[in-house]
Amino acid sequence: MFTKDQIDISRLPSHVAIIMDGNGRWARQRGLLRTKGHEHAIRAVKDTVEAAAEIGVQYLTLYAFSTENWKRPKYEVTSLMRLLVKSIHRETKTLMDNNIRLKAIGDLKSLPTKSLQELQKAIDQTSGNNRMTLILALSYSARWEILEAAKKMAGMIAKGQMQADKISQDTFQSLLTTTGIPDPELLIRSSGEYRISNFLLWQIAYSELYFTPKLWPDFRKEDLYEALINYQNRERRFGMTSEQIN
Repeated sequence: MFTKDQIDISRLPSHVAIIMDGNGRWARQRGLLRTKGHEHAIRAVKDTVEAAAEIGVQYLTLYAFSTENWKRPKYEVTSLMRLLVKSIHRETKTLMDNNIRLKAIGDLKSLPTKSLQELQKAIDQTSGNNRMTLILALSYSARWEILEAAKKMAGMIAKGQMQADKISQDTFQSLLTTTGIPDPELLIRSSGEYRISNFLLWQIAYSELYFTPKLWPDFRKEDLYEALINYQNRERRFGMTSEQIN
């Protein structure tokens, strides 16, 4: 069993991102509707957010709903949106009590009106909190994000607000939805799948990737601790040699 006492607090990643995968399979294994998997996943979210805040992670991004997820059966999408509204409404007080700020990235205008209103209300209410920032990726895809940034840049160049030969990585990054947020040092994916699934493609250029067979509804604090310990046992070189790092 992994405990937070085994983690070196001085070497924590400041930003952890998680692809929460496996809700449908968890439900199917139990003969339940897929929607029941999403409902049981709430416990995993609460456990992970609580553990990350307790240990000192500054930013936690959860991939909650991708642009591709709109293609799922209508009943499942409707259920997910209702669950989103219910969960945000219920957990806003918990975020306030734990000094956690809520943010969201993605094509938020595509969300149902009630979902977007509840989300924005919670974002506004928690905006002054500073213990940890919880970022929900909703109706998000990295290709969408990069394309939107490219469109903004093209528009600025056309208006004379930017010169093409002055564009840098920092310039481009400032136009992404994650502007002002450090890139994730650690990306976790549950359920045993080894894919990135169109998530934060620009931002995870140098992230450490961690894959666990645990289905997301079963993910608990100890699973986060295990991922953090695994991360701390790696050597991050950023293109340099071990000798240069050491």
